[in-house]
Amino acid sequence: MAAVKVLHVLWCTSLLFILVSCFLKDGHALEGAKQSLGHYHTMEISSLSPSSVCKPSKTKGRNKKQSSTLEVVHRHGPCSDQLGLENGKTRPSLSEVLSHDQARVDYIKARLVQASNMNKPEDTEVNMQAQSGIPLESTYYVVSLGLGTPKQPVTVAFDTAGELMWTQCQPCLESCYKQKDPIFNPSASRSYSNISCNSRQCSQLHSGGTGIVSIGCISGTCVYTVKYGAEGTFTSGFLGKETLTLTPGDEIPDFLFGCGQYNAGKFGKIAGVLGLGNSHVSIVSQTSKKYGKYFSYCLPSNPSSIGHLTFGKNRVSRNVEYFTPLVKSQGNTPFYFVDVTSMIVGGLILPIKPETFKSPGTIIDSGTVITRLQPATYAVLRDAFIQMMEKRVPRAPPLGILDTCYDLRKVSPKSIPGVAFIFGGNVTIDSPYGAYVYDEDTSRLCLAFAANKDAGDISIIGSTQQQTLEVAFDVAGGKIGFGYNACE
Repeated sequence: MAAVKVLHVLWCTSLLFILVSCFLKDGHALEGAKQSLGHYHTMEISSLSPSSVCKPSKTKGRNKKQSSTLEVVHRHGPCSDQLGLENGKTRPSLSEVLSHDQARVDYIKARLVQASNMNKPEDTEVNMQAQSGIPLESTYYVVSLGLGTPKQPVTVAFDTAGELMWTQCQPCLESCYKQKDPIFNPSASRSYSNISCNSRQCSQLHSGGTGIVSIGCISGTCVYTVKYGAEGTFTSGFLGKETLTLTPGDEIPDFLFGCGQYNAGKFGKIAGVLGLGNSHVSIVSQTSKKYGKYFSYCLPSNPSSIGHLTFGKNRVSRNVEYFTPLVKSQGNTPFYFVDVTSMIVGGLILPIKPETFKSPGTIIDSGTVITRLQPATYAVLRDAFIQMMEKRVPRAPPLGILDTCYDLRKVSPKSIPGVAFIFGGNVTIDSPYGAYVYDEDTSRLCLAFAANKDAGDISIIGSTQQQTLEVAFDVAGGKIGFGYNACE
């Protein structure tokens, strides 16, 4: 591939992999922040380790009738065997997960800086760096799609901060990494077409404020680049249109995507990434006429279980009934901002000022594992949790960014304080499985929250706190909804 000048862009995708338990006792949502929620969760230590066998989804029969519902599996769990991905034997340690997670947080911060600088006429380039070039290796949840006519299988990670969908493509003019599926061959599809350099779609990549960059032309075809880290993890190739098949009978013609010809880095065996962000080039916007900019997902609490990703309002579970408004995005970013007003621990509302969450804001993200809070907010949460855990179980040394840990080797508490968020619109949502994480041998429990480095950093509600919830993104309606026990 001809040499081109690349604008450095980072897009880290890191999805959930932590052994989490704690079954919710009398879990529910309450409209009205003054009512107590986030009570105590009962523990079943025997359920912490994932099974060696994939547990079928209880909603599989229902999903078969819903053509726009995809199964979501953990790429390091037994359910990924059917996709030919890494099994549980290759799963990363909790320490590795936390390390990769920090790269994701650094990306989000850098992306906000990029959006801010794009509003300044004198700034035409923004270099986005990260401390790690391995974020996509920590992308844990994947879906299987079809691309082309006849369709060719592609297994991709999905990400709410992602924008353009891309996959590796033959003939790999420079290089392609090893993936599970056969590399997509556009010449074998009768529905593929290139996007020209003079097209509106090509010009929008540069002028639309996306994290994808149009870097020129090759033989009249628009060329894109996405750079994920500072250590040579990126994808670059042609912008094209193709027929995307979500499930049999549910096709999306003329779908804009990146046909990667030069791909390098630690991507694992996935073929690419499916962007679900609030961006004009994401699948959410491209399918707006069909699905009304509405999608939802459920991330299972265990690598042995199956979740789902669903497009369209009519196909979302009726359990989704607690909605909070989306907040206008800061700058031109694909992130989903929400209004958090306070938090609850063990049934008690914490003394946190609502404005604490408003500057620079709070987003809900499928790729960040551990929820990040403003330092003062985290201190209030941590102190309340420690006080409620006093004399229940001895403290344990910190684990990376997790500084509130407990030793389970000799004492196992029967219950642990629950944690809930209070959102705008007087909506209170518990985290049924997501207040705590465990190390690999389940001997140490840690509070699954961490403080940001600076008070001015954005707060992020991570995927751990979203487990087993139906998280519904009504982008057109400007709100996010929640429902319980959605993966069952």
